[in-house]
Amino acid sequence: MSADTILVIEDDVDIRTLVMHNLRKAGYEVLGTADGAKGVRMVQNQAPALVVLDLMLPGMEGLEVCALLKNDPQTRDIPIVMLTAKGAEQDIVTGFEHGADDYVTKPFSPKVLVARVGAVLRRGAAELPAEDDSLHVHDLVIHPGRHEVLVRGEPAELTFTEFRVLHCLARRPGWVFTRSQIVDAVRGAGYAVTDRAVDVQIVGLRKKLGKCGHYIETVRGVGYRFKE
Repeated sequence: MSADTILVIEDDVDIRTLVMHNLRKAGYEVLGTADGAKGVRMVQNQAPALVVLDLMLPGMEGLEVCALLKNDPQTRDIPIVMLTAKGAEQDIVTGFEHGADDYVTKPFSPKVLVARVGAVLRRGAAELPAEDDSLHVHDLVIHPGRHEVLVRGEPAELTFTEFRVLHCLARRPGWVFTRSQIVDAVRGAGYAVTDRAVDVQIVGLRKKLGKCGHYIETVRGVGYRFKE
């Protein structure tokens, strides 16, 4: 399959046709299906560059589709943009927690959707630094091996957890992390901690980074990201 092929999983034929038409106009090759289970098989067999996924599908719902793809080592790196009428704050949080790379609510602008698809693909194409590589991001230098952070050339005294949170976010600028994803990255999956504890770590981290603290952005109702 072409590196620019996108799969649209949407049961509403009018919306699916609209999305596919606009993606083709933008230069992508596009496939479509109305069935979640069939969509999973298509992803597994054909490995598209990205999936546009509705949540309210007959049979296998979109969240289940997303979870299956993100838990499969062969498909977990394929980005998923959720396109759904479920726009409540908790719905968006749930979407990101199931592995969505972006979340677009209906009614939507086709031009905005195409732009969001392009942005997700560009983020995915960027090479992810290795865990032990030094990071040079904005005015920060992060040395994982030495557990050291330089802010405009001056060392910042971070706790172990603050350092891990910063490293998690800074490795993927622009990427939105839910609080539970941050906890998993810092402590390992299944570690019990409250959302409030993550917020406290972010507050302390921003304070220690001084004028560079604004690089850590709050995504309302979802979590945090490091500024691109």
